[in-house]
Amino acid sequence: MSAHEEEGKSGIAVAQKPKVKRPKPWQVLLHNDDYTTMEFVVHVLQKFFAKTRHEAQAIMLEVHTRGYGVCGIYTFEVAESKKEKVIRYARENGHPLKCSIESMDD
Repeated sequence: MSAHEEEGKSGIAVAQKPKVKRPKPWQVLLHNDDYTTMEFVVHVLQKFFAKTRHEAQAIMLEVHTRGYGVCGIYTFEVAESKKEKVIRYARENGHPLKCSIESMDD
């Protein structure tokens, strides 16, 4: 190989990065009922979704007036875990609060 041919080869292997597919986003929803107090909903939003009191009150009012409110957007595993924790906590505290998850790609 001549010196000119050597210039074009650096000897560094370049690996192609595989494209990582982003996980589908899932919404965690709270649903209105006639028994769970507004204060408990605010408490749940602060405890499980790290909302400020102001944010929690706004979401609680959305749940109350619209019938449901979005608590947050997560991967499936995180959304499912949060849903289960909220439901368990609500039942332990005597509330029938309904929590569900919904894919945002549907």
